[in-house]
Amino acid sequence: MTSLGNSAASRDIAHVLHPYTDLKAHQRRGPLIVTHGRGVRVFDDQGRDYIEALAGLWCVSLGFNEARLVDAARRQLERLPYYHSFAHKSHEPAIELAERILALLPTPMSKVFFSNSGSEANDTAIKMVWYYNNARGRPGKKKIVSRIRGYHGVTVATASLTGLPNNHRDFDLPIANVLHTACPHHYRFAGVGESEEAFATRLAAELDTLIEREGSDTVAAFIAEPVMGAGGVIVPPATYFEKVQAVLKKHDVLLIADEVICGFGRTGNMFGTETFGLNPDIVTIAKQLSSGYQPIAATVVSEELYQAFVSQSEMIGVFAHGFTYGGHPVACAVAIETLNIYRERHLLDHIRGMAPRFQERLQALAGHPLVGEARGIGLIGALELVRDKATRTPFEVADRVGPLAADVAQDEGIILRAMGDSLALCPPLIIAEAEIEELFDRLSRALDKTHRELAGRGMVAGGPPRLPD
Repeated sequence: MTSLGNSAASRDIAHVLHPYTDLKAHQRRGPLIVTHGRGVRVFDDQGRDYIEALAGLWCVSLGFNEARLVDAARRQLERLPYYHSFAHKSHEPAIELAERILALLPTPMSKVFFSNSGSEANDTAIKMVWYYNNARGRPGKKKIVSRIRGYHGVTVATASLTGLPNNHRDFDLPIANVLHTACPHHYRFAGVGESEEAFATRLAAELDTLIEREGSDTVAAFIAEPVMGAGGVIVPPATYFEKVQAVLKKHDVLLIADEVICGFGRTGNMFGTETFGLNPDIVTIAKQLSSGYQPIAATVVSEELYQAFVSQSEMIGVFAHGFTYGGHPVACAVAIETLNIYRERHLLDHIRGMAPRFQERLQALAGHPLVGEARGIGLIGALELVRDKATRTPFEVADRVGPLAADVAQDEGIILRAMGDSLALCPPLIIAEAEIEELFDRLSRALDKTHRELAGRGMVAGGPPRLPD
């Protein structure tokens, strides 16, 4: 264990169990202690600044020092610091926020159920699907189809939906009634010469075959992120959702749109559902709903589902699901103020103004010797690092090239996330053009340094040329 005296780092090593962390390595290296933030930047306990290129965990849309959100939390704490919505209770912030969410969604929905995280929102969606089919007299129609590399949370049920091996390994997951279908990543999984449209057709046909093999009377729902986030920022191929939704309609399978990352402007529209033409039965939201300033999430359902819930709860005597802190008045107040800021500052217009340059700088890095694919939409993107660009040959998992590149980027003053060997970028939505230039200048230097390190290890050839801006 690193000897760091009685510093915050040593106390962390001694007492904190970290999520998504190599625990043995953490004993040696310790944490980056972040002390404060300003705009798109955070600062460590040594005074160094970092562009937070993942907006924390895909969530801090309005940056790290938005005074209006702090004031909204303080005002609500002074008035009503806590209340719940169990057993016919309610409060004004939850009511207003539910109204605002329903008004923003691009497809008609009926009711909003509050929780505290995207994991809880998706876990709730699973339970609602099962409850709905029991109410309709279809107790066998319970299987949920997710996608390989999809990410939907870390509860027992949502981690089962998450199609990433490390979320299953040694956690005894997935549970029963969870199925996985193919990942819609054209660069990595399309056949030679297969167009995006042909790839989408093939994946829809594979989904159709899966449902028919399992039996339409057993498959209840399909869950999908409009853009797959933690699985590598996978933008769906052209016509994908159009063709998938036709299959779902054919088999009477519900669509759950996981908008936890895409919601509230990330793709250039208020919701990814609008960007990619989804018509969901359930929508889950979190993260940018409060700019990450308070934990809050929601599961939004159609009128058809709600009416089934009404009839079933009447028979049972209760809709027996809920969370102590779901719809917390302080979180709701902060979320309302977040939506106010989005509207008043015309944030969608700002995103649409910044996205072309963000994507231009991202795509320019596709020419780097380490980068196999640069992909993205709006203000989200990723770079997939490969051993050989011509053959798309990946590095070995044991090489840990993605984590190495993320560490080098941090040394250059960027915090991003390595998902395998894909480097994800998802900056605060308020990012300015000069900050985009600085972000990609730092990232270019980090890629060059990573390439030189790998060349020194004999893992790649040569040194990288300097890329034009």
